[in-house]
Amino acid sequence: MAGHSKWKNIQHRKGRQDALRGKIFAKLSREIYVAARAGDKDPANNHQLRLAIAKARAQNMPSDNIERAIKKAAGAGEGRDFEAITYEGYGPGGTAIMVEALTDNRNRTAADIRHIFSKRGGNMGESGCVAWMFERKGILVIERDSTDLDEEEIMMLAIESGADDFEANPQTYEIITSPESFEEVKQALEAENLTFSTAEVTFVPSNKVELHGEVIKDVIGLIEALEDHDDVQNVYANIEVDEDELAKYAD
Repeated sequence: MAGHSKWKNIQHRKGRQDALRGKIFAKLSREIYVAARAGDKDPANNHQLRLAIAKARAQNMPSDNIERAIKKAAGAGEGRDFEAITYEGYGPGGTAIMVEALTDNRNRTAADIRHIFSKRGGNMGESGCVAWMFERKGILVIERDSTDLDEEEIMMLAIESGADDFEANPQTYEIITSPESFEEVKQALEAENLTFSTAEVTFVPSNKVELHGEVIKDVIGLIEALEDHDDVQNVYANIEVDEDELAKYAD
């Protein structure tokens, strides 16, 4: 599972996150809205809403935006009805790709996603064709320069709070949890004044495809095109790429 955050780190260093911040906030607002509309408006009583808010805060989304999305969901008879759909397919180099979307028009979104796969050298498959290659896991990423604690101290805190795995990377510490223990581990680490650049329950590949050379650029192009679609919330791929090589092709 190590290295899940490589792609996000590269995006950040390339300035892509800043360039897309408005779109990122819009997608996070939609996720909060859907979670609040489907259940209790109080995060203490709504697990999905708590996760959506945690994800938004990890992206430094302003509290006003979060509260506005929840209030919008509380409006009687107002707003749009979104449906959560997962699309699956294959990208260049035999990579497996999962796409999570929230849409108010299933036919439109399916056609768009199929077109993006086809245009970028991949193909959209049937439901279940690649889902078996991914596991649901909690991910907490701590930037090394955001804390004075050393590697061993953070590892012990993570393991003692119930984390499944710990990985020290050149610029980050990556903590893996089960979906069920995610919030407990997160709260325990926050109590030690640790902050996260990524905090979410996500899909992690159980087996990976190692990529080299130009195919990396092709796969990145497909992932970025999918991420840019307004209805797409998350894209997961089972790629294994050297970080320096990834940086070379992530222009």
